[in-house]
Amino acid sequence: MEQQRASARLRIVLGHLGDPSAGALVASPTSGPIAPASFHPQQFQYTLDNDVLSLEQRKFYEENGFLVIKNLVSDADIQRFRVEFEKICREESKPVGLMVMRDVSIAKSEYSPSEKTISKIQDFQEDKELFRFCTLPEILKYVECFTGPNIMAMHTMLINKPPDTGKKTSRHPLHQDLHYFPFRPSNRIVCAWTAMEHIDRKNGCLVVLPGTHKGCLKPHDYPQWEGGVNAMFHGIQDYDKDHARVHLVMEKGDTVFFHPLLIHGSGRNQTQGFRKAISCHFASADCHYIDVKGTIQENIGKEVVRIADRLYGTKSGLNLKDIWMFRARLVKGERITL
Repeated sequence: MEQQRASARLRIVLGHLGDPSAGALVASPTSGPIAPASFHPQQFQYTLDNDVLSLEQRKFYEENGFLVIKNLVSDADIQRFRVEFEKICREESKPVGLMVMRDVSIAKSEYSPSEKTISKIQDFQEDKELFRFCTLPEILKYVECFTGPNIMAMHTMLINKPPDTGKKTSRHPLHQDLHYFPFRPSNRIVCAWTAMEHIDRKNGCLVVLPGTHKGCLKPHDYPQWEGGVNAMFHGIQDYDKDHARVHLVMEKGDTVFFHPLLIHGSGRNQTQGFRKAISCHFASADCHYIDVKGTIQENIGKEVVRIADRLYGTKSGLNLKDIWMFRARLVKGERITL
């Protein structure tokens, strides 16, 4: 029944796309230096007027491109997300459209229905329990400060960073999330990334390059790592290696909001435990899609379509816009042009 509902939704989306009258989708860091606030309120461009962020928080995000809010998501909610993730790992729950990813260092012969073989799940918009994360009022009240009142949930993930096998494949290369997104404007997109347990440099916390959200989107591709690279783990090919870095040590429930042009990544997990985090990228419903053909995003666009074709069995029946239309969900306000 679940499969039928999702298939029906996909057909509706594709039908909508074929209709010529249809519109397009139109806290503090814990280490490292940060940029000082050096502007006046009228110069705000990455945040919107709101009564949630303090002036200092707003200035911090404007200058650095990220903001950590401590203890935002409750232990009870995080436990519910953990339980649902474990059900998915045991194949007791099979949300339609979900992408299950495994670390490249794990041999296929070792695959088993267990969280020990799954490093990440993506696109859980059809899983009611996990998707609750994207609708939590405590999350959305901050998201609105960046996107405005009409909010779409565009991309969902639960990351289960495994203990590194010694090949360093558990690390994530430095990248900009906008590389993956064929919609704009970038300033009305934000990620909410919540730690599901204590996260530090030992188990592979996020590392960010403050202020890099003010730059442009850079070319990305697979890094030439000896031990191998996980699928779609593209990295920036050219960046300032001397740029200051901040490692975000976070406690369970802490949430970092960051801009899609912020350069960030994560180190390898040097512990014996699995490091979990749940995230969603949100965008204003006023955003519009762009054609990535002929741009520096064309490589990832083609890869996303190939993977979606395998997942949905569509045999090149989808394009990049189809895929994002299928993922998108209105979580607050009104649907504008999507």
